Amino acid sequence: MQLTVYFTWSCSIFLASGYNSFSKSTETIGKKQYQVQHGSCSYTFLLPETDNCRSSSSYVSNAVQRDAPLDYDDSVQRLQLLENIMENNTQWLMKVLNQTTRLELQLLEHSLSTNKLERQISDQTNEITKLQEKNSFLEKRVLEMEDKHTLQLKSIKDEKDQLQVLVARQNSIIEELEKQLVTATVNNSVLQKQQHDLMETVHNLLTMISTPNPAKNNFMAKEEQISFKDCAEAFKSGLTTSGIYTLTVPNTAQEKKAYCDMETNGGGWTIMQRREDGSVDFHRTWKDYKMGFGDPAGEYWLGNEFVSQLTNQKRYVLKILLKDWEGNEAYSLYDQFYLANEEQKYRIHLKGLTGTAGKISSISQPGNDFSTKDADNDKCICKCSQMLTGGWWFDACGPSNLNGMYYPLRQNNNKFNGIKWYYWKGSGYSLKATTMMIRPADF
Repeated sequence: MQLTVYFTWSCSIFLASGYNSFSKSTETIGKKQYQVQHGSCSYTFLLPETDNCRSSSSYVSNAVQRDAPLDYDDSVQRLQLLENIMENNTQWLMKVLNQTTRLELQLLEHSLSTNKLERQISDQTNEITKLQEKNSFLEKRVLEMEDKHTLQLKSIKDEKDQLQVLVARQNSIIEELEKQLVTATVNNSVLQKQQHDLMETVHNLLTMISTPNPAKNNFMAKEEQISFKDCAEAFKSGLTTSGIYTLTVPNTAQEKKAYCDMETNGGGWTIMQRREDGSVDFHRTWKDYKMGFGDPAGEYWLGNEFVSQLTNQKRYVLKILLKDWEGNEAYSLYDQFYLANEEQKYRIHLKGLTGTAGKISSISQPGNDFSTKDADNDKCICKCSQMLTGGWWFDACGPSNLNGMYYPLRQNNNKFNGIKWYYWKGSGYSLKATTMMIRPADF
């Protein structure tokens, strides 16, 4: 008997999981129909019935003639074998269908991932577009700011050029004023010398024509006829009245007029410096400070050379009296004081500070060389004497300068080139009056 199997297949592909079904039906033509449904795909198998195989004698006869003689049981076994084979094929097809389903699911997942990726790409594209727009806006703002900055720089440059022109003009004016000041200073010095000579002449005339008491006559005679090494020597000789005395420069026959304070702390003080009203210009040359200048009866500087020779003979003390514009007084007392010679720039040496004008010395220690407007011996790259005015023992312009510019009341604050003593009134307060006096330490 010949067994014929008919197989049909139809399928529509959708991206969705279907379901598996297996159905069995019998057609009127005497064949068994097996149908497998998997999702949108269906598979149909047609097998002939066994009874039909037996009733068809011609079919059997032909089969026997072509093949070998077969009995009925063998036919049934062969049919059963074919059915088993078909069952195995059906199972194999089911596996193929399951695999197809998995592939469909993977394809669906891939499609979903692709859609998600496309959405992400679209979102990133939008973000890039926004960033590009923002970048364009920022570039525009930067260009605007650069234009504005360029205009500001041009304006500043124009102002700088104008200021340079103004500074040059002011420098010319200052130079002219300095020339006038130098001329005025020279004239002032000449006038002061004439005034001093006139005052001495008047003083001598008054001494000659006046008839004072005998004690004063005796004092004036001694003042004119006797000279002393210092005021302490005059005091010990019995002259106890403060006034102008004639002193002899050590190791020479030269005489020096000086004011002697015979009252303060027991007397015997030789006045080295005095400031009280601003009547004398202290912005002087090295030679002026060396020889001395001013009026011993008022403002004056005794002279570095005289003080140097005097203080190198024996040990001297230095006392500095200070007055402010509010009526307060203070002092600084140094137990040891002397000036070096001119070759050593009249360097000041001080030891042993006491007093009420500060616990720290406002004259820098160890000693500094003396500086004037024409002799810069300070420790600053600038010229302290020219900047602060006056001759002094400047350090790096230092905390003191009793020979600075004299400023009257209500003009004496915030004046860094005035008469200052830092550790009593600070650096910007200009004092009303100062006195520097010396006498032997064994007086």
